[in-house]
Amino acid sequence: MSTTLDLELLRTFVAVVDHHSFAGAGARLSRTQSSVTQHMQRLEQQIGVSLFQKQGRHKQLTEAGRQLLRHARQMLSLNDDALSSLRENSLSGVLRIGSPHDIADTILPPILSHIARSAPKLRLEIDVGRSPFLMDDLHRGKVDMVISTREDPSLEGFALRTSPVWWICSAQYQHVPGEPIPLILVDEPSIYRRHAIEALERANIAWRQAYLASNLIGIKAATRAGLGVTARSMEMLGPDMRVLGEADGLPRMPDVTYHLWIRPNTVNPLVRRAYELIRGSQGL
Repeated sequence: MSTTLDLELLRTFVAVVDHHSFAGAGARLSRTQSSVTQHMQRLEQQIGVSLFQKQGRHKQLTEAGRQLLRHARQMLSLNDDALSSLRENSLSGVLRIGSPHDIADTILPPILSHIARSAPKLRLEIDVGRSPFLMDDLHRGKVDMVISTREDPSLEGFALRTSPVWWICSAQYQHVPGEPIPLILVDEPSIYRRHAIEALERANIAWRQAYLASNLIGIKAATRAGLGVTARSMEMLGPDMRVLGEADGLPRMPDVTYHLWIRPNTVNPLVRRAYELIRGSQGL
């Protein structure tokens, strides 16, 4: 006799794993800790195996628990996408999204995929460019929403991901400690340019401009050619590149956070609904 897994129990299970405790899951789902415990007991009874095992003072997933976690995430994603699609089936029109080059093949694709599944009638127009110019376009109404590392208190948004900023060079680049760092820079304005120069000057490390580019395509080309070192988020790192760090005499740099921004006074209900759709996909 087959058993149908209860999605409510699976959602609680995933919350326990993501928040590392029954209490954390309860706070996330607005349930008591005893309710979460009961859910986990019912789920274990339903599938007939233990999902957690004690390891010191903490509980760790069993092998069966790890297997179920993969399936649970897929089932919940399909369920949520199906509901969103039914609720948003009237969402049609054009949505214009601006994205920096850095995350055009990392953060952006899952967002586009979620929108396409949840609102198949919506036509997407993507403008990939540099963050400061995309933010200007957002203020002028040329795009409806923008993914950017830049902060702007006049806009409405939420954080998508925080990424470390690394010193990136070609895999073949030969770093010579003590010599001025040959920097590959993008022209102003650039948060990465500012982070790099400020970090080196705080550490009293000499540097020189080895290459100046107007966009990320030029930065990548110069980096792959071994012309020097550039400061970018981890999203730029490719298989033909490597990271220099404190062991190489280079200082740490602050992380960057990618936000999704919209104009708070937008009069287009489509933009607001699409924004809430993306926000919901992030669990916010």
